[in-house]
Amino acid sequence: MAEKIFPISQSQLEKIIQKYPTPFHIYDEKAIRLNMRRLFKAFSWAPSFREHYAVKAAPNPRLLQILAEEGAGADCSSLAELILSDKAGINGEKIMLTSNDTPADEFQKAISLGAIINLDDITHIEYLEKNAGFPEVLSFRYNPGSLIEGNDIIGKPEEAKYGLTKNQLFEAYQICKDKGIKRFGLHTMVISNELNPNSFIATAELMFNLAVEIKEKLAINLEFVNLGGGVGIPYRPEETAIDLEYIGAGIHTAYDKIIRPAGLDLAIAMELGRAITGPYGYLVSTALHEKKTYKNYMGLDSCMANLMRPALYGAYHHITVVGKENAPLDHTYDITGSLCENNDKFAIDRQLPAIDIGDRIVIHDAGAHGHAMGFNYNGKLRSAELLWKENGDVELIRRAETLDDYFATLHYDGSVF
Repeated sequence: MAEKIFPISQSQLEKIIQKYPTPFHIYDEKAIRLNMRRLFKAFSWAPSFREHYAVKAAPNPRLLQILAEEGAGADCSSLAELILSDKAGINGEKIMLTSNDTPADEFQKAISLGAIINLDDITHIEYLEKNAGFPEVLSFRYNPGSLIEGNDIIGKPEEAKYGLTKNQLFEAYQICKDKGIKRFGLHTMVISNELNPNSFIATAELMFNLAVEIKEKLAINLEFVNLGGGVGIPYRPEETAIDLEYIGAGIHTAYDKIIRPAGLDLAIAMELGRAITGPYGYLVSTALHEKKTYKNYMGLDSCMANLMRPALYGAYHHITVVGKENAPLDHTYDITGSLCENNDKFAIDRQLPAIDIGDRIVIHDAGAHGHAMGFNYNGKLRSAELLWKENGDVELIRRAETLDDYFATLHYDGSVF
C-alpha cells in the first residue's frame, strides 16, 4: 500500500493560501523533474528515445517548459496545444500532432512548426495535401482492433473512433511513398490509465512486428514507433505504482528479439501525460458548508469544474484533511461542490476524519486531466495554477479567472456585455 502524502506542510500551505486563496491546483516541480529523468533512464538502452508529453494532460506552458528542460517534446491534439508547445520552446520534430478530425489550420500550424504529423485516417492524406502540404515526417495511427483488448477508459479498439485498420495502414503508406514522402513513423494508443505493465510490452511486440512487416512488404524503414501513452497511476492507496524500469526492460527484450534482426534503426517514442505529472499535482480547497440530511455532506469551495474525473468516470481521488493526517477515519461524507448537478461529488461515502468548516482539503493525483478539463458551467471560474518550486518558493503559473474574463466574450443587445 502506497501512502498518499501531501508534500507541503500545514504552515507552508497557510502562507500560500494567504497570497493565493483556495481553490487552486499546485504542482511539485522537483517530483515532476525526477519522474521525467526516471523515464528516460528506463529507456536509456534505446538507440533513440523520445517522450512527447501529452499536452492535454496539463496544458500550461510553464509545466511544458520544465518538461522540455528535462528532454521532453509534446504530443498535441489542437491548435492551442501547438501554440502552447511552441511558446514553451518545443518545436520541430519534438512536436507530434496526432490528427483526430483535424481542421486545416491545425495542419497548417504543425507544418509551419516543422512538427511530425500523425494521421488518424486514410482520407486525411488527400485533405492534408490539399490544405497544408506534407510534413517532413508523416506517421499513421494504427488501430489493432480485436488484437488488443483495450481497457475500460479507452474502450475496445474496434469500437474506438481512432486509427487505421491494418489494410488501410499499408495502403496509406504506399500512397504517401508514391507521392514522394521519404520519412515515416508508426503510432498506436490503445489503453488509458493502465496499471498492468505487461500490456505495454505486448503492445510494443505487436508494433515491432508490424514495423518489420512494413519494411518487408513496402520497403519502408520506419524512423520511429510511438507506443502511445496510457501508463496509469495508483489513484487508490492500495494500488501499486507501475514499474517503468520493468516496462523499459521488457520492451528492450522485444526490441532485441524483433527489431535488431530485421536491421531497423528504430527510435522508440512514447506520449505519457498522466504518468509524468498526474501524481504531482493537487487540488487544494477549503471546507465551506456541512449539510446533514439523509447523508452527511461536506461542501468545498471547489467543484467538478475544477476536477471533473470523479463525476465523469466515477474515478477515485484520495483526499487528505490537512492537519488531520493521523486522525481516525471515523466519519462518512459525500464531498461535494456547488454546481447544480447531483454528480458534483469528489467522493461518495468516503471514510475521513471529522472535518470542520475552514479545514483545508487536498485532493490528490490532480496533476493530469485535472485543471485541463475544467469548464465554466454555472458561471464557475477557472482556478489558479501554482508551481511549488524546487527551492520551496511558489510561482503563479496561471492566475484565477475573474468575472471580467467570463463576460469578455459576451455581447448584449449588440454591445459588449
